[in-house]
Amino acid sequence: MQKIFNYINGNLVNSKENKWLENYNPAIGEVYSLIPDSDNQDVESAYIAAQEAFPLWSNKTIKERSEILQKIANLITKKIDELSFAESVDNGKPLALAKKVDIPRAATNMSFFASAILHEKSDAYQMNQVAINYTLRKPIGVVGCISPWNLPLYLFTWKIAPALAAGNTVVAKPSEVTPMTAYLFSKICLEAGLPKGVLNIVHGLGPKVGEAITKHPNIKAISFTGGTTTGSKIAAIAAPMFKKLSLELGGKNPNIVFADCDLDKAISTSVLSSFSNQGQICLCGSRIFIERKIYKEFKSKFLKKIKNLTIGDPLEKTTKIGALVSKGHMEKVLHHIQVAKDEGGILLIGGGQYMAEGRCQNGYFVQPTVFEGLSYDCATNQEEIFGPVVTLTPFDYEDEVIKYANSTKYGLSATVWTKDLNKANRMSQLLQSGIVWINCWLVRDLRTPFGGVKDSGVGREGGTYALNFFTETTNVCISYD
Repeated sequence: MQKIFNYINGNLVNSKENKWLENYNPAIGEVYSLIPDSDNQDVESAYIAAQEAFPLWSNKTIKERSEILQKIANLITKKIDELSFAESVDNGKPLALAKKVDIPRAATNMSFFASAILHEKSDAYQMNQVAINYTLRKPIGVVGCISPWNLPLYLFTWKIAPALAAGNTVVAKPSEVTPMTAYLFSKICLEAGLPKGVLNIVHGLGPKVGEAITKHPNIKAISFTGGTTTGSKIAAIAAPMFKKLSLELGGKNPNIVFADCDLDKAISTSVLSSFSNQGQICLCGSRIFIERKIYKEFKSKFLKKIKNLTIGDPLEKTTKIGALVSKGHMEKVLHHIQVAKDEGGILLIGGGQYMAEGRCQNGYFVQPTVFEGLSYDCATNQEEIFGPVVTLTPFDYEDEVIKYANSTKYGLSATVWTKDLNKANRMSQLLQSGIVWINCWLVRDLRTPFGGVKDSGVGREGGTYALNFFTETTNVCISYD
């Protein structure tokens, strides 16, 4: 049985208590590796290592930090086959998706921030004949990064790259459900020559490891991506301690299709935005609102494309829909499907567990599922399902669909399909959302702000927004004496 280890002070080590957690391959429903069942003792060891490493790392030149981060990026690219296979096995996602999206993006994250720090600028303000002001941005110290299971290495690097680039040292916790690529990443850091203690990765359960990181009195910033309930608990602990907080939380995103759109493109992209990564992306458009005059045509063509999606073994090249991440999550999604039926939803396709064959016969698969006939404010259209389940709802007027779209407690992303630029601008202004895509989905420039409003989070990630989060600002005022 393969064992995963913590990465603390430049060493691969077991937990202090020498306890283990089982790690499942969701496509076959079997344990295939063990991870450390760490606790506050391991977090404390990681903190001490990070604190000791901070002076050396923060005092390195920007060029030196950049070169090490770029080495890490290059090694991720070099090891893309190994990392993609590991991500697919650990998470259940199609191997082709991991190789096309997850692992390349992880390399890009490291490379982007390695480059970004080379082009930093400082604001300066001259007070006529009196003084000049300029700003310094200083690393915080030891920071905590807690990442989710849906895009394991992708989102892990999205946090630690800006933290390290800005000169901080890090205590990081990957999801205990998908720990493998974070473990492989620790080996890459060793190979790249990252100084010991600069990055420390502690595996284990959220209530034991994540909470210990959040409660630690000397870890002064927490960057978390995950569920809104967990984010609320982190905020309740961290806010009274005056920690900096970046919380990227849940979404129940509207996908709005107007009659004047490029219908074929809207349908093809909507299939992706509904079912990519088995619907386990916080940005998936799970509520599709279609202008009534094209509703029947959209529905017919949309369902036809869904029928052509291949479900099954994530390692097969033709697979488009892999396994859900765990048995517990599969059961949660199936429960939501039953709720939709109980609410009177009309099932158009899917609606249950998919029974794969061969080696995946015990895997955690759910059919791509589509409902219509549900009220915009029912539980199915209000609660985050985080699986391959979407609803179709017709609308007649702009103000009507704005009401539908803004009705949830979430506000992460929205997609609008229209050829009318004025309409696109109106919708973007009125939608309560941190991100609005017009005639596209998941098109990301890493320089732009990423984050949500309402219960979808606090703060923004990406580009200078992330670098600024991981620094403290000092204004320096020099008098003309």
